[in-house]
Amino acid sequence: MSGEIHGLVRFYAAPAGALTARLLRRRLAGLWPRLTGLSILGLGHAEPYLPLWRDDAARCIALSPAQLGPARFSQAGLSASVLAEEDALPFPDLSFDRILLVHGLETAEHAGRLLRECWRVLRDDGRLLVVAPNRRGIWAQFDHTPFGHGQPYSPGQITRLLQAHMFRVERRDAALYVPPFTPLMRAGTAWEKAGRIICPARWAGLSLIEAEKDVFAAVPTGAVRVRRRILVRA
Repeated sequence: MSGEIHGLVRFYAAPAGALTARLLRRRLAGLWPRLTGLSILGLGHAEPYLPLWRDDAARCIALSPAQLGPARFSQAGLSASVLAEEDALPFPDLSFDRILLVHGLETAEHAGRLLRECWRVLRDDGRLLVVAPNRRGIWAQFDHTPFGHGQPYSPGQITRLLQAHMFRVERRDAALYVPPFTPLMRAGTAWEKAGRIICPARWAGLSLIEAEKDVFAAVPTGAVRVRRRILVRA
């Protein structure tokens, strides 16, 4: 499967994709149960997951970066085709309370620039939730799902990347303990429950990292020393 947006749409329209979305939505709902009155941005390919909050949110937007192909932008039931570079999101500063980044970090051409843009458009108390294929997980080893493409990350790598770009990690979670094969995924709920009990999170298919915008990271620490110049008249 290619990393283009059309491949992602086909995946989620198929039984395996529908099962994947159902399992991941449960974990997302646990992290962000209700976002009443908040502005939400879904980056990458977040359309299968934004319905969790669309009814309660003040504003809910999905935007795909240009490298995924012809992007899809949607807001309040309206949609239009746009091209948005990952390092130049078409939103003003401080536009969103929450950002969900899924099918985005692993496909980013410049992950650091993408995270800087997320920092810019988040409000000062905003939060970013990164969903990315786990380097050690089985899902990253098979390319018949979108999570088998791009750059996988360990939870530690995502944490360090976020910290390097002015985010403070608050919570870590994991999803998709079930192997990525449709017959097994039909019992996905049982796999997920068993996996969370007996399997360390570092072996799950996906890493979920929630981080808060660290506004103090952009402020120089300590006092700035000013040198005084004394002028003496002759």
